[in-house]
Amino acid sequence: MDIRIFIVCLNAVLPTFLIMAVGFLARQIRLLNDGDVSTMNNLAFKLFLPVMLFQNIYSSDLASSVKPGLLLYAVVAVLAAYGLSIAYTLLTVKDKSKQSVYIQGIYRSNFVVIGLPLASALMDGADTSSVALLTAVVVPLFNVLAVICLESFSGRRVKPLKLLLDVMKNPLIIASAIGVLFSALHITLPEAIGKAVSDFSKIGSPLMLFLLGAFFRFDSIRRHAHHLVRICTMRLVVIPAIFLGIAFALGFRGMEFAGLIGVFGSATAVSSFTMAQHMGGDGDLAGDIVISTSVLCSVTLYLWSVLFKSFGVI
Repeated sequence: MDIRIFIVCLNAVLPTFLIMAVGFLARQIRLLNDGDVSTMNNLAFKLFLPVMLFQNIYSSDLASSVKPGLLLYAVVAVLAAYGLSIAYTLLTVKDKSKQSVYIQGIYRSNFVVIGLPLASALMDGADTSSVALLTAVVVPLFNVLAVICLESFSGRRVKPLKLLLDVMKNPLIIASAIGVLFSALHITLPEAIGKAVSDFSKIGSPLMLFLLGAFFRFDSIRRHAHHLVRICTMRLVVIPAIFLGIAFALGFRGMEFAGLIGVFGSATAVSSFTMAQHMGGDGDLAGDIVISTSVLCSVTLYLWSVLFKSFGVI
């Protein structure tokens, strides 16, 4: 067994816990209160996270990295995982306030954080451009589906036109669309603006993790234990078993397969907590899902990686 892969998986998630620990400590020593956390979370959702998404997509070379088969499979599989998560949730969860959080927790992965580092480690020295392009396609899709999910399960009557407008007005969707446009048309930002955007984008992910730590409650983990067992099993075992198994059967190999491990095998996206809290979902449960799946994914990602490495896939 390749201990290096485990170390990569561990190093990918350990910094997230250190940042969350700082947020938790800041809350405990009263450097910030509930109002501060709420205000900063709103700022992260409307400003820092959109800039981060724009930069991730803008900096991708869409044209030279296109692999139609890989992109088509990723899109179809994410949509299928979304449908599966909805079906599972409707069959097992009666509390409507938790349904949208369940769905996000199951289908939406933390591919931005884990995808490239893991793929690079599994395929040392190989070209990672196809994995970078997956980010530009999968992450906006995750966000569109999340907005639809949170709006549809909000308890309010859903009007198709209003839902479409809400999706179009969502800061994350707008930022992703602008990023795709700039990248596809090869629009280059002036050097000073590009550097500022790049620096600014680095704030988003650490800030979300910091706020998640500040939001964390030990009693919440205990209260949600039965939910977390089910969601972690679906997110880290069932989803990768299905969609990595299909990818293997379809003949994906090498860097392409390594990228798909990041898409379907990693923890629930940190931004799902921010979106749930901002858009009326159960923020407590959403935060616990991110923490729990992040703890466990260093082990499950290692096991999935070793399994497929033994098959000669990667």
